Amino acid sequence: MELTDPHRHGAVTIRLIRQKDARVLQHELMSNRGWLRPWEATSPDGPVSLDMRLGVRRLLQQYRDGAGVPFVMEWNGEVAGQLNVWGIARGSLASATIGYWVSERFAGRGITPTSVALATDVCFTELRLHRMEICIRPENKPSLRVVEKLGFRYEGLRRRYIHIDGDWRDHYAFALTRDEVPEGVLGRWLAGRAPQAAASVPPADRLSA
Repeated sequence: MELTDPHRHGAVTIRLIRQKDARVLQHELMSNRGWLRPWEATSPDGPVSLDMRLGVRRLLQQYRDGAGVPFVMEWNGEVAGQLNVWGIARGSLASATIGYWVSERFAGRGITPTSVALATDVCFTELRLHRMEICIRPENKPSLRVVEKLGFRYEGLRRRYIHIDGDWRDHYAFALTRDEVPEGVLGRWLAGRAPQAAASVPPADRLSA
């Protein structure tokens, strides 16, 4: 699995992670603990290591194995966070899931929606995947705004779905298929044609989450 690299729009770039990114990513993770901890995956088996040298090695191995694509998000050439395409399934599923984090000091600049759009377009065009999914905690309002902006379609409530911040948490599931965005996710968003109502969560799911 070989991708063209990097991908840009304006000041935002996504590119494959490199081993030398480990130090700056480690610094961003450690200096953003309060900002990131409520949304970080944890393990029911105990503490998860924040050793980014090991983490980057694992991510690159997953990339070589065809199981994921680890991106770094940059703003004007400065590392702003990570975006991981994970759980790549081939064959009759042809799908994957997107997860991401951005440093607090870069929040509010449109980095995350632009990066998610770029990454989804890469997966649809270069990887020829059929479906991309994003799962978000109901409390994570900034991430809910991302899928709303890009027109991801709400698919349902997944109860106690992912272990986050020390417990099993409910998540809302959103998805897009390749045939829904023939002009590309980024192109549709920039043209103002992303159906923001597609991400609306039904009142029953909001009440029960």
